[in-house]
Amino acid sequence: MSDTSRIAPWLARCPFVAILRGVTPEEVVPVAKAVVEAGWCVVEVPLSAPAALASIARLTEALPADILVGAGTVRTIAEVEKVAAAGGRLIMMPHADARVIAHADRLGLVVLPGFFTATEALSALAAGADALTLFPAETGGPAHLAAVRAVLPPSLPVLAVGGIVVESISGWRASGAAGFAVGRALFRPGDRPEEVARRAEAFRQALR
Repeated sequence: MSDTSRIAPWLARCPFVAILRGVTPEEVVPVAKAVVEAGWCVVEVPLSAPAALASIARLTEALPADILVGAGTVRTIAEVEKVAAAGGRLIMMPHADARVIAHADRLGLVVLPGFFTATEALSALAAGADALTLFPAETGGPAHLAAVRAVLPPSLPVLAVGGIVVESISGWRASGAAGFAVGRALFRPGDRPEEVARRAEAFRQALR
């Protein structure tokens, strides 16, 4: 990792990542546009979603170039290749596989591996991670993040992922979280774009 994380400019604009888990290609663009209009600038589609790569391709065409689009739940080098071919620029991983991290880094993608222990975090950094995600955050809690942050570079962005809700934002911020990836509290399959926009704005308000 360099002194400046590649995801830092997006987190500076808005520290939230939209996880559109279960989204379909038919609904992905209106939902993502609702999130972007609320001020969010990073969107990821988990590869477990139906036709996830098709959704990513549609987003890269429909959203402005300054919106970071990519995939979540990326576990293998082959999946990294497929996300890149679909136009995705962000790789979010639930684990810290050094081979997958290094490959995404070589392709110039923004790569955020998941970690739970200091060993996993430091190994991910050595492999080329741009930032880290504490996952699953809800089972560790803010105190766990604060403890691990003590052995990580001060400038390294760490995002909390898993079980993030509006009411928990202030506690995570106090523990050193630079950002948050939000799933079910933002979007569930079938939600109308206006509902998603309202929730996205509520998270922005929680920062204030």
